[in-house]
Amino acid sequence: MEQEKGIPQSHVQEVDAEGRKQGFGAKLKAHLRKWWWLHLIFFIASTLIIVLCLVYVAFPRISQNGVNDSTLEIQSLTLSNPTPNSFHLEQTAKLKNPSRYHPNLDRFNASLAVGSSPNKPYAYVELPAVHATKETTTHVDQEVQITDMDAFIDYNTQLLTKDSVNLVVKGRTKLHEMRLPTTTIDYHKTITMRGLNGLAGFNVTSFSIKLVPEPDGANMIGTVLIPNPSVMTITMGNVTFNNYVDDEFIGTSLLSDLILKPGDNMVPMRSTVNQTIVIEKVTRTYKDGILPIDIVGNSSVYNGQHLEYFDKALQSNKQHIKLNVGAALGALGGGGGGGGSRS
Repeated sequence: MEQEKGIPQSHVQEVDAEGRKQGFGAKLKAHLRKWWWLHLIFFIASTLIIVLCLVYVAFPRISQNGVNDSTLEIQSLTLSNPTPNSFHLEQTAKLKNPSRYHPNLDRFNASLAVGSSPNKPYAYVELPAVHATKETTTHVDQEVQITDMDAFIDYNTQLLTKDSVNLVVKGRTKLHEMRLPTTTIDYHKTITMRGLNGLAGFNVTSFSIKLVPEPDGANMIGTVLIPNPSVMTITMGNVTFNNYVDDEFIGTSLLSDLILKPGDNMVPMRSTVNQTIVIEKVTRTYKDGILPIDIVGNSSVYNGQHLEYFDKALQSNKQHIKLNVGAALGALGGGGGGGGSRS
């Protein structure tokens, strides 16, 4: 259809074959018939971008958040075969996963550090691969090398003297979820464990005095109670304590082959004391026969080797008990033995 002369092109309206004006719908259909391939490319590209963002941006974040929300609870921990630079670790822990996703985590090396110095690991352990269901039990059984002695001393000191201690576990591993791409996640957990609480409740439950020392020099034989409120079993070897009355050294006590297990531990004690000082204290100062004893850890020896990390921890802890020495002295004349109590 020819344009009338003098009428601008912009004012000419499109008409169909029968001379009717074309509406918006007709124009859209004509546009799509001509440019359908361009719209298809745009749709595919947009969908691909969204999917890639979900897979490579959102999924790693979701995975990391899921790991962050999980918890690790140590149910039992056994430290055995200690050497000056290593120990054997057996640990059972429960991993709790609140997420609806149940991914697989590869095994990985994790650092162990005390909460007060999270960036000073005292050792590294290999954590096993795990399928993270709602609750999963994991096991560790391996020899562990001590990598920072000062940090390990700090850990043991806090474990012995405090009611609780924070253990920081850090590492990096791979996470797998169905057919989604493998993603790398950072594992960072702070676990609060029950400590030994300064050996609160430590007491000499019974003892007897020997006027003639035994071959090893022991002249006081008894039994001590050592409560262990933690879930840890600790092999400490031959542990010695120094004993004082009014800050005056009166002798040492030996606990042979000490293994602290959860709960109350009744342990044989062999002591070598200066009986002259003890009798003098009882006859002059403590005439009721109840002697106040300060007990301070001295050393830990296993297989003939000093364990510095236990030595330092023991030396930082002091116990105070009252010992009924009068009853024990009376037993020499045919009475019963003595015992102690917490002050």
